[in-house]
Amino acid sequence: AVFLDRVVNLLEEGMDVGVRIGELPDSSMKAIGAGHVRRVVCAAPEYLKKHGVPRAPSDLAQHTVVAASPVSPSVDWKFFNGKKSIGIKLTPRLTVTNNEAAIAAAVQGFGVTRLLSYQIAAFLASGQLKVVLSDHEPPRLPIHVLHSEGRQASVKVRTFVDLLVERLRADKALN
Repeated sequence: AVFLDRVVNLLEEGMDVGVRIGELPDSSMKAIGAGHVRRVVCAAPEYLKKHGVPRAPSDLAQHTVVAASPVSPSVDWKFFNGKKSIGIKLTPRLTVTNNEAAIAAAVQGFGVTRLLSYQIAAFLASGQLKVVLSDHEPPRLPIHVLHSEGRQASVKVRTFVDLLVERLRADKALN
């Protein structure tokens, strides 16, 4: 298994199966829908109690922002008001290069961060983090399992793909 935060050409890099989050370009690979994730803004309840809950995306300018570069390589976060897209340019107080560091900072009450819903699902369930601005979230991102089509895929690959799709579809954090 190889875990990367970049688009991989599965055929060129010799991989049989891939999981992609986001819209897919045309490809010779077979794609099976396996769920959806959301881009969510979250913070620790203690942080929100001390600094207030942002009610509109523009309120984030008054908050301490933690940017996770794998999810948000720029500091321009897009939100929606109905069907209208709103771009908010933010100045993060802390920029980290992995999602775990952003989660840790948010859980410790440092500020608000934006991650994918599955990444923080356990922290939401435990009450360590709360989602804010959910009425302004961008559209959900699809999750696909990609693999070689038809007879070209071995029995082992097809069996793995079937199991992977089943498990992903059953995961409540992805649907």
